[in-house]
Amino acid sequence: MSTNLLNSNVWDSDPELFDMMKNEKKRQMRSLELIASENFTSLPVLQCLSSCLHNKYSEGLPGQRYYGGNEFIDEVEILAQKRALQAFRLKPEKWGVNVQSLSGSPANFQVYTAIAEPHGRIMGLDLPDGGHLTHGFQTPSKKISATSLFFESMSYKVDPNTGLIDYEFLAKMARQFRPKVIVAGVSCYSRQLDYKKFRSICDEVGAYLFSDMAHIAGLVAAGVTSDPFEYSDVVTTTTHKSLRGPRAAMIFYRKGVRSTNAKGENIMYDLESKINQAVFPGLQGGPHNNAIAAIATAMKQAQSPEFIQYQKQVIANARRLAEGLVSKGYDIATGGTDVHMLLVDLRKIGLSGAKAEKILEDISIACNKNTVPGDKSALNPSGFRLGTPAITTRGFTEKDVDRVVDFIDRGLKLGLEISVISGPKLVDYKKVIESNEEIKGKIALLKKEVEEFCEKFPLPGLPEY
Repeated sequence: MSTNLLNSNVWDSDPELFDMMKNEKKRQMRSLELIASENFTSLPVLQCLSSCLHNKYSEGLPGQRYYGGNEFIDEVEILAQKRALQAFRLKPEKWGVNVQSLSGSPANFQVYTAIAEPHGRIMGLDLPDGGHLTHGFQTPSKKISATSLFFESMSYKVDPNTGLIDYEFLAKMARQFRPKVIVAGVSCYSRQLDYKKFRSICDEVGAYLFSDMAHIAGLVAAGVTSDPFEYSDVVTTTTHKSLRGPRAAMIFYRKGVRSTNAKGENIMYDLESKINQAVFPGLQGGPHNNAIAAIATAMKQAQSPEFIQYQKQVIANARRLAEGLVSKGYDIATGGTDVHMLLVDLRKIGLSGAKAEKILEDISIACNKNTVPGDKSALNPSGFRLGTPAITTRGFTEKDVDRVVDFIDRGLKLGLEISVISGPKLVDYKKVIESNEEIKGKIALLKKEVEEFCEKFPLPGLPEY
């Protein structure tokens, strides 16, 4: 039997695909990656992901598998669990963790399934105000997220004037809605969350506090932002954003005494079995053991002094980015940032978020359009989101961020120039970019400048692809 199919390199066996992979590698090397939810993972993580662990089925938990041959897989998963608790300074008698969730959105749905039950009531930050789809987003005419389809959701809001979460209004709504779960989590909110206030509201209405720290988990591990574990019942996180690990997720759950009743009797948490069963067999089958191994090595890295310094630099770079854009005349939601990301409000300058995203992408700056407080439609947002984890991984410091500010400012000014020619419609805006020779020339020059700057900074990983 020929072994060519099994042992040849992808560049030999499938050059068509490998060309695409090389092009993506070039794009990453030559671009400013400012999407707040993205990062460049490490060589050890990539090595785990491409390892023989990928081959093994291991439904169930360590010591309780539905397949044989999992002796060493059990060791890997137990190591990942142990290091995950260590990375966040958690005692195993007070916290447990499930490391099998395939990504953040399924992890969140698994939590709701475990503790809210069908049609249970949940409250999360509204998507246009900086929340996440999985926190219960729906429009007046349609249930967008499966969270709002299978559970009864009500969104809380930010103050439209300050952009900050209105905790008093949240408390008032919670008293009326009586949710089973309140979600403290964001996808585009640049200030620290007040978990103590969330806890107080949850206690008043008898709700679980579920914190989704997917964006800030790396900052939490480094101890440079507010810690959800002190007040939460359940905490989820992805592992590929600021944690700089593989594309996967973890669910942390409290153990031990939850409360004491009127008779003085302890009421114990029962989250461990509920969450583990919601993950498997409830909502997924065999875990991805290669990703679990990658979590283990990422959690080891997260406990290093180098990682703590990295997270401090992530915040320093985000603050410098916000300050630089403000100095250029742009508005930043909430006036700045305490974390790794910021939201640029373009309403004052008259350029839509979609147009900003398009022109920046065309000059090799990757970001994403985003709603700002007060927007009426998530499909037509007035701002764009920026984050600094990825560029910080490549070695950017404050002086380099100053160059980034200049590139963004020049890109947006070029976008305004294009918009004057095209008019308000995005489709016409794109036509001008594609057909106007003078504009194409300006874009090409600025893109070349951005790419030459980016290529000075190394990209971690495998050199071949």
